[in-house]
Amino acid sequence: MRILIVEDEKTLAGQLAEQLRQSGFVTDLCHDGNEAGFLGETEPYDAIVLDLGLPGRDGLSVLKEWRSKGIDIPVLVLTARSQLHEKIEGLNAGADDYLTKPFQVAELVARVHALVRRAAGNASSILEIGGVRLDVSASQVWYEGTPIRLTAHEFRVLGYLMQHRGKVVSRSELIDHIYAQDFDRDSNTVEVFIGRIRKKTNSDLIETVRGLGYRINE
Repeated sequence: MRILIVEDEKTLAGQLAEQLRQSGFVTDLCHDGNEAGFLGETEPYDAIVLDLGLPGRDGLSVLKEWRSKGIDIPVLVLTARSQLHEKIEGLNAGADDYLTKPFQVAELVARVHALVRRAAGNASSILEIGGVRLDVSASQVWYEGTPIRLTAHEFRVLGYLMQHRGKVVSRSELIDHIYAQDFDRDSNTVEVFIGRIRKKTNSDLIETVRGLGYRINE
């Protein structure tokens, strides 16, 4: 799962990015409203953490423009503005959740997990398919009751496919959601990750749909 963090306090942004990475997310950072607007329109994020008080352009106007263009990425608004009318304004502009500074980073991580989970149509952080049990929030996986070790990229591939069960996911879509923007992406590695997951779980768990991508069926 790939997250954009839009926060002009660079120390805080770095702390959030690190905690989200430890929770299994891939993170991109940006520190001003103009860049945020561009990234939200051009990159397929699974969720965005958006500060409202940004240089260049206010976060609220960025959010309104995203929604006016039909961009429905889940957005968690993060701000020092604590007045009720300001929270209402943010939610009415299209925010999916709202967190006021100061806050506990653990709560933000949990809220981001919930946003991504709901966007994918999953009520629980526990996903179970074909003998595989995956805890998205705890970044843990079991196969037939036995814990298995996956690399960070393997976990992201398996997690993304399980969250989108029944859907054919292209190689390019997987690449967009398991790598950060500045990572040196190699499309061939997706096949490697898929092969490793099959060896560690069930060879029939992930179906290759020739010419289209991969799918996990319920």
